[in-house]
Amino acid sequence: MARASVLGIGKSGNRPLKEQNSARDEDVDRLVAALRSVQGEGVLVGTHNLNEISSDVWMKEIFEASPDYLFVKDRQSRFLAANPSLLGGTPFKSVDEILGKTDFDFHEPSVAKGYYEQEQAIMEAGLPKFNFEESFVDDNGRTNWLLTTKIPLHAPSGDVIGLVGICRNITERKRAEELQQGQAGLLEMIALGEPVDRILEKLVRLIEDQLPNVMASLLFLDKTGKRLRRGVSIRLPEAWSALIDGAEIGPGVGSCGTAAWSGERVLVDDIRVDPLWKDYRELAEPFGFRSCWSTPVLSPEGEVLGTFALYSDRAGLPDAWALELMDIASHLAGIALGKKYTEERIHFIALHDSLTGLPNRAGLKERIETAVEKARVSGGGVLAAYVDVDHFKTVNDSLGHGAGDEALRAVARRLSDALAPHGAVFRMGGDEFLVILEDRDPECADAWKTLQSIHVALRQPVSAGGADFSVTCSIGAAAFPTDANNSETLLSHADTALYRAKNFGRDNCQRFSASMAVRTGDRLSMQEDLRLAVERNELRLFFQPQADLRSGRIFAVEALVRWQHPKKGLLPPGLFIPLAEETGLINEIGKWVIEEACRQNRAWQDEGLPAMAVSVNVSARQFREPYFVNVVRSILLGCGLDPRRLEIEITESMIMQDLTRAVETMRELADLGVTIAIDDFGTGYSSLSALKSFPVSRLKIDRSFIAELPNDESDAAITSAVISMAQKLNLKVIAEGVETIAQAEFLREAGCHDIQGYLVSRPVQAAKIADIIRWPRQSDTRMPPVGFGAEPVVSFAG
Repeated sequence: MARASVLGIGKSGNRPLKEQNSARDEDVDRLVAALRSVQGEGVLVGTHNLNEISSDVWMKEIFEASPDYLFVKDRQSRFLAANPSLLGGTPFKSVDEILGKTDFDFHEPSVAKGYYEQEQAIMEAGLPKFNFEESFVDDNGRTNWLLTTKIPLHAPSGDVIGLVGICRNITERKRAEELQQGQAGLLEMIALGEPVDRILEKLVRLIEDQLPNVMASLLFLDKTGKRLRRGVSIRLPEAWSALIDGAEIGPGVGSCGTAAWSGERVLVDDIRVDPLWKDYRELAEPFGFRSCWSTPVLSPEGEVLGTFALYSDRAGLPDAWALELMDIASHLAGIALGKKYTEERIHFIALHDSLTGLPNRAGLKERIETAVEKARVSGGGVLAAYVDVDHFKTVNDSLGHGAGDEALRAVARRLSDALAPHGAVFRMGGDEFLVILEDRDPECADAWKTLQSIHVALRQPVSAGGADFSVTCSIGAAAFPTDANNSETLLSHADTALYRAKNFGRDNCQRFSASMAVRTGDRLSMQEDLRLAVERNELRLFFQPQADLRSGRIFAVEALVRWQHPKKGLLPPGLFIPLAEETGLINEIGKWVIEEACRQNRAWQDEGLPAMAVSVNVSARQFREPYFVNVVRSILLGCGLDPRRLEIEITESMIMQDLTRAVETMRELADLGVTIAIDDFGTGYSSLSALKSFPVSRLKIDRSFIAELPNDESDAAITSAVISMAQKLNLKVIAEGVETIAQAEFLREAGCHDIQGYLVSRPVQAAKIADIIRWPRQSDTRMPPVGFGAEPVVSFAG
C-alpha cells in the first residue's frame, strides 16, 4: 500500500528539505494541530480522545485513509507532505516523487500560476480560505473539479511557514449537474415539440462533452426495419457515416447492426480482432477506430428505432460512466424519436419516486381499489401495511443525507424483492412506505407472515457513507375484508395500526384490531362536531401570500381553511376536509370558504390596499354540483367583489373525472370573469392536448416536484418542462411549497417568477396580510426580490 511521506518544515519555511523520522517532530505536531482545527477539537477516535493519541499516528491514519487530497506546502509552495490520494491528480506513481516539487511540475503553467498566486496570498494574509472550487485538466483532456480548503501553517513564533491543503474531488458531481441540465433542456425541447433533428444533435453534443475522447453516433432504422440509415453525428468523420449508410442489420454486422438486430447492447473492445467486425474491419482501419460500443434505441413499447454508438481510438470496454451515458442517450433518443409517447413518459415520471424508483402515492388509489375488487370477487384478501423507517432523522443528522438516501433505497429494494410478484410497494413520501399484499385467504394469514418476515429482514445492516448501520421499521397493517370493507377504510385502519406500533416503542409490527377502534369512535364524534362547526363560527381562514420573484411584490393570496376545534385546538385541513367530503359537508364548508375569502378581499380593498386576487381551492364534490356556478355568482354580487379578483383552483383529476362537464363549468366561471388555475399540476392524468382547450389562466406546480429542487434530476426536468409548456400555451405558472433560496433561484432561471411557500410567508391571519403588503410602503426602499436573502423576505408565524 502507498504510504504518506513527510519532509521537514524549516522554522523560517526556507531551510533545505530533508527526511524526518522522529515520531514527535515539532513540525508534525503543528500539522496535526492544523488538521485538528479543520476537524474540530476533541474528536473521538473509538473510545479515546484525539489528544490521547500520538500525533504522528493520527496524521498517518488521516493521510493514508482519506479519499481527499491532503498536502502540506512550504512558503515557496513546494510539497512537504502528501497522501496517496493526491497521486490521482498527478502523473507520479509514488508520493515520494511529489515531495519538493511544485504545481508547475505537473500542471499547465496557467493553472499552476493560479494555484501559486492564490497560496501565496493566503500565506501572506495568514488567513484560511474554505470550500472554494478549483479545476485542472487531466491526461485524458477532461476537466477535474476540486472543493478545496487551504489553511496557513504557523510556527510557534506566529510566522507563517507554509499551508495545509484539503481537496475533495467533486468532478462526478459537476458531471452530474451538467448532465442534469442537459437532460432538462432536452426534455424541455421535447415538451415544446421542437424539431427532432435539433433535439438529437443536442443529445449527441451532450454525450460527447461528457466523454471528450469518444465519437458518438445515432443511426435510425428505416421503415422496412432491415437497414440502418445515417442519423446524427458531430465528431465522427463524415466519410465513415457515408460508408455505413444503409447497412443491413443482422448477427455479425458490426456493433450497430448486431445491436439493432438483437435489441441488446453490443460492446466490441477491439475492432481489429472481433468477429463481428470481420466485414467492416478494413473500412474502419483508415479512421483509426479501435473499439465501438452500441446500444439499441427503443420506443417506450420496446420497439427498436435505431442505435446509439460510441467510437474510440483506444481498445477496451466502456467504464460505468460511459455505460450510464449510453443508456441515458438511447433512452432520450427513444423519447425524441417517438414524440407521441412524450406525454406518457412525463406521466410515468410523475407517478414514480425518483430516489427509490417505486410508485408514489399518485398511483396508489387505483392499485389498491383493483386489489380489493379482485379479492371481493375471488373471496381472497388484501393486506395493506404502512412501513415507517424508525429515527430516520437521526440517520440524516449523524451520517448525512447520502446515508439517509441509501437507507431508503435499501428499504425499498428489500421490500420490492420480498413482495415480488404478489405484492406492490409505494413510497408515500419522506421515510414512509406502503405495502399491498394479495392473499387467497380472506384472513391474510400468509400475507401477515410474509410481512413479519419482512420486518425482520429490514433490520439487516445498511452500508453507506463508509459506515454500516442498522435500520429498523415500524409497521402497521390491516386486512380486507376482515378489518375493513373498502380500500379507504383499509388504509385508515393500517394507519391506526402504525400509530400503535410507534407507541409501542417502534421496531415492531402491529395488525389492526378492535381494541384500536377507539380512533374510529373519535372519528364519529368529530363528524358530529364538524356538522356544527360553521354554525358555531369555528372555521378560520388563513391566507398565504404569493410573490413575484422579480419585484418581491405580493400580487395574490391563497385562502386556506382551518378548524378551531373547541377541544382539539386549531386543526389543519387534512384532519377534517376528507371527512367533510365523505359526509357531504364539504358543500357547506366550501361555500363558506369562498364567501369569507371574497368578503375579506373586498374588505382589504376598502381599507385602501392594492387590488389583488384571492385563490380558493374547491373540492371535486363541490365542483360537480350543478348549482356551483350560481353559488359563486351570488357570492360575488353579495360581496361586491370584481370577479377578476377571485381565482378558483381545481385539480387535474377533478377535470378528467368528467371532462365534458368540467370544461363546461370552467367556461361558465370564465364567462363570469373568474380566473381558473389547475392545482397540483403534474400529479394527475390530464392530456396535454386537452389542456389547450381548458379555459384556465394558470398552472400550479405541485410541491412534490419542488421539494427536492434543484438536486433531484427528475423533478428538475419535470418542473422545467411544465414551465416551458405553460409559456408555450400562454399560461401563467406558479410554484408552491418554495422554502429555500436554491429552489427560488432554480425557478427564476427556468422562467417561473411566481412562487408561494415558506420562503415568502407561512399562512397568516387576515389582519397580518395588510402588514405584509404595506411593509415595503412604510419604508423608503422597495422590498428586495425574493431569494436574495438568507431569511424569508416576509415571514410571519401563523
